[in-house]
Amino acid sequence: MASNTATSALRSGLGGFLRAHRERLSPGDVGLPVTARRRTSGLRREEVAALSGVSVAWYTWLEQGRVDTSRQVLDAVARALRLDDASHRHALALAGFAPDAAEATGPAVVGSAVEPGLLGMIGRWPDSPAVILGPALDLLAWNRAYADVWPDPAELPDERRNLLLLLVGDASHQRVLPGWESVVVDLYRHLRSRSDRRPGDAGFQLLTARLRDARADLADWWGCRSVGDFAPRTVDIAPRGARPLRAYDMRLLLNPQPQDTGVLVMTPGPLTTPATKDSPSPDAPASGVPRP
Repeated sequence: MASNTATSALRSGLGGFLRAHRERLSPGDVGLPVTARRRTSGLRREEVAALSGVSVAWYTWLEQGRVDTSRQVLDAVARALRLDDASHRHALALAGFAPDAAEATGPAVVGSAVEPGLLGMIGRWPDSPAVILGPALDLLAWNRAYADVWPDPAELPDERRNLLLLLVGDASHQRVLPGWESVVVDLYRHLRSRSDRRPGDAGFQLLTARLRDARADLADWWGCRSVGDFAPRTVDIAPRGARPLRAYDMRLLLNPQPQDTGVLVMTPGPLTTPATKDSPSPDAPASGVPRP
């Protein structure tokens, strides 16, 4: 019964993911003519079906989570929807074709599962702030350099030690990272690519609910179904909120064991040449606040 429930949840997740991407495309994006009398936004199901070489009924069932699909057909749908590599991999994982898809429905790692080797590694980086993150971006462990630059997580209760919650809701963290918006959007895309593979994991659902409560004004971000890997970037950081800003190379190093953990490391650049602006998310609007 549990297996059937997980399969149904993954099907539903895949259907919702495909539907969201279909609704974001215009006919012109896929080489179809644009007519003035068109009433719907995005592509129609029959257009995606035609581009994918499947029947309208079957594609409708796929979006409704009523059918399984072969990898060949899903690849064709991904091409029709112009999915990028990260989104394509995510769709395959939801359909059960990723190598770790079966394992991904298991329980998330907890702080006690941090490997001693990881702790030793970040401890040998005296000048590079580093934090070990759980699957839901909880702060599991950090080095001395991290506590010197950021508010010390040791001073926070366990339930507040989540990177996304701190960046969107804590002014002291926002003072350290003035350009926090683009980082949060891309971290949330990274999170979605993992959480959709764990449909029964209450931890991810609870985090999204807490994000909505903390920043209801960012509802569009939390409702977005975009996924993607967190790309390395240069960010301006004000250690402990003090000026001047200093440029840091920020990147997320993924760790296969324990599953879906990662190390967010920030390597300092020269103090005299700070970045002028955080590297923006590719679809950031002119105002500088990124779209989800």
